[in-house]
Order: sequence, then C-alpha cells, then structure tokens
Amino acid sequence: MSHDYIRDWITVEDDDGNKKQFVVEALLAMEENTYALLRSEHELDHAIVMQVENEDDEQYLIGINDPLKKTMVLDAYEIAVEANPAD
Repeated sequence: MSHDYIRDWITVEDDDGNKKQFVVEALLAMEENTYALLRSEHELDHAIVMQVENEDDEQYLIGINDPLKKTMVLDAYEIAVEANPAD
C-alpha cells in the first residue's frame, strides 16, 4: 500500500514497547476532550477511537473502555463527514 494519498501517519507504542503505525482519520473535540479516530496501516476498514491527553507539552493516546463514549465519537464523526463530504 502506498502512503502517498494519506495525510497523517503516527506511530503508537503500547505498554509492552510494540510499535504500530496508524492513519489519523480525524481529531474530534467533544465535551472538553479531544478524540482521535485511527486506522491501522494493515486494517484500513477498522477504526480505533482513542482519547488525546496533553501532559507537559506531550500528547498521549489513551484507550477508551466505555462503549457508549466510543459510539458517541463515531456518531459525531459520521455526522461531520455527511455534513462536509470529501471532494
């Protein structure tokens, strides 16, 4: 797969030191928090929702365990895409 058509790639390291690349599909600000919608470089049809935390001029991604919160973020993303479709 070519990375040329995708704008933002990040590398995420888990607690065990494993690194994986993700496409940043969207950043959404909701309820005083920021959420990232990520897609794996190998699983572009599956989205991961994580919360963005800022600490000491660094940003961290925190997993979301609440299924209602995940649904809320995905619904907001869907509404945003429908309101502003890509060219």
